[in-house]
Amino acid sequence: MKNFKRFLKYLIPYKKIQILSIVFNILYALFSSISMLSLLPMVKVLFDEGEKLRVKPDFNGIRDIDLNYIENYLNYFITTTRDSKGPLMTLITIVGLVLSTFLLKNLFNYLSILYMTYLNNGILKDLRQDVYNKVITLNVGFFSNERKGDLIARMTSDINTIKVSFMSILMMVREPLTIFFTLIGMFAISWKLTVFVLFFIPISGYFISKAGKSIKSQSGDIFALEGGLLSNIEETLGGIKIIKNFTSESYFSKKFNDFTENINTLNNSVGKKMSLSAPVSEFLGIFVISVLLVYGGMLVLVEQSLSGGAFMAYMGLAYQILTPAKAITKAHHALLGGNAAYERIAFILDAENPLKDKPNAKVITGFHKEIKFQNVSFKYKDDYVLKHFNLTVPKGKTVALVGESGSGKSTLANLVTRFYDVNEGSITFDGVDIKDVTSKSLREQMGIVAQDSILFNDTIANNISLGIDDASEEKIIAAAKIANAHNFISEFPNKYNNNVGDGGSLLSGGQRQRIAIARAVMKNPPIMILDEATSALDTESEKLVQDAIENMMENRTAIVIAHRLSTIQKADLIVVMKKGVIVEQGTHEELLRMNGTYNKLVSLQSLEVN
Repeated sequence: MKNFKRFLKYLIPYKKIQILSIVFNILYALFSSISMLSLLPMVKVLFDEGEKLRVKPDFNGIRDIDLNYIENYLNYFITTTRDSKGPLMTLITIVGLVLSTFLLKNLFNYLSILYMTYLNNGILKDLRQDVYNKVITLNVGFFSNERKGDLIARMTSDINTIKVSFMSILMMVREPLTIFFTLIGMFAISWKLTVFVLFFIPISGYFISKAGKSIKSQSGDIFALEGGLLSNIEETLGGIKIIKNFTSESYFSKKFNDFTENINTLNNSVGKKMSLSAPVSEFLGIFVISVLLVYGGMLVLVEQSLSGGAFMAYMGLAYQILTPAKAITKAHHALLGGNAAYERIAFILDAENPLKDKPNAKVITGFHKEIKFQNVSFKYKDDYVLKHFNLTVPKGKTVALVGESGSGKSTLANLVTRFYDVNEGSITFDGVDIKDVTSKSLREQMGIVAQDSILFNDTIANNISLGIDDASEEKIIAAAKIANAHNFISEFPNKYNNNVGDGGSLLSGGQRQRIAIARAVMKNPPIMILDEATSALDTESEKLVQDAIENMMENRTAIVIAHRLSTIQKADLIVVMKKGVIVEQGTHEELLRMNGTYNKLVSLQSLEVN
């Protein structure tokens, strides 16, 4: 229950709905008892029970209203109505009263559930939004350590589990009220019989709690396995071509089967416990009813201290306790499962973002001078991928980074955009450490075109204008023209409103890359970061993309991470990296004259082309 205390803040926006829900729950609980008590006068009419009173009982104030007064007034009403209208009309009148109480009971039941549903759905909507907002603000390193499918499971199925669980908690507020009002009615009829009921409630509670002890831990295991299952599905769909090419269908099928078998075993274990609780609680209830029948029958038949009508009404009240008792049992088990699910959600909500902006972080409004890497060292885990790295990128210049895979080129792009923070040294933007500025304003100064063009399952226009509200069609087309994308976009049936498919699957690699370039142009930042933007393309596509890149880089500062050296020969500075350090730097011609590492790389690529 402690985890659900965090839900209290989500109740604040829904105060009115919460109050209405409480009011209707109280009225439902009250009329649940009244509806059963209303059966008492009907029995009196049917069996002609009760004292014949033709004098109306005296009423001297609300303090006079007790069980005797109510019974006397009921006898007076039945007697006078029978004398004036006959027994049949008296019965019809009483039946009308009974129907009215049951109608009100069910009306308030409907309204209470309706407003509880509104409350529950509103709270879960806000929770889902908070979880999503937290996810998109976390640093990139968080996602490197977590499986995508498991995070999706936490954000979807786990939240749905909390929704069911929280609804059960809301119902748990109502059911005790029903039991409370019912017990008042039972005490009013016979305190002796009610003692029996109260005696068996702790026994029932003991069996219920014993049956549900391990449900929470097993539910947590199920959620974790379902997260793994979703990750397995996501990996399968993403790598279906590789699976088929390497004929590894049987391996993945077995891996998936292991997940489903484990989930099935745990589901059966939890289901067994949850299925047992309802029959146990119902049997205990029927056992109590049986004891009441014997003891109550003795009061009616032997001691004659209780009328038959009162006993029947009492039995109706006693049986009515079983329904809320079973509901509380189910809610208790749902609460255990929801508690386990909320712990998984709390993992996201409580995740710390080490790259969170400082309280007094500055806002960058433009790029005026230079970006400087000063004695930068960085490691993702144990081994440093950059060591005492120093580099200055002046405004308006193009700086290219080349070198073997794993030399730290892409890491520099991750650091300058502050996807990660340096372990040692600093990166300054116009003389200000990027740790002292807001991440949003820093990234607004930069556009990124990566090797893997990430497009979203949306229209071409929306992919180009990503992050820009109310982007005009003219500006979108202008950006596409700079990226050499306008011609092929115009050939689509819906042109800029054509959908790109999942991850841009309806486009070729070159088309995806040019739309990614158009997106960067549309953002119009002063700094461009190109991370091997042409390395995955064929020669023809590379030429088109390279022309688009050159158009885009006019009058801009650029950091180019290159695999194909032919694309960066015009760079103002080429930095050759190896194992996280700079081994050479200079222009294309200067580096060739050095006859060092860069010259070897050029020679190797020339041989590959030949």
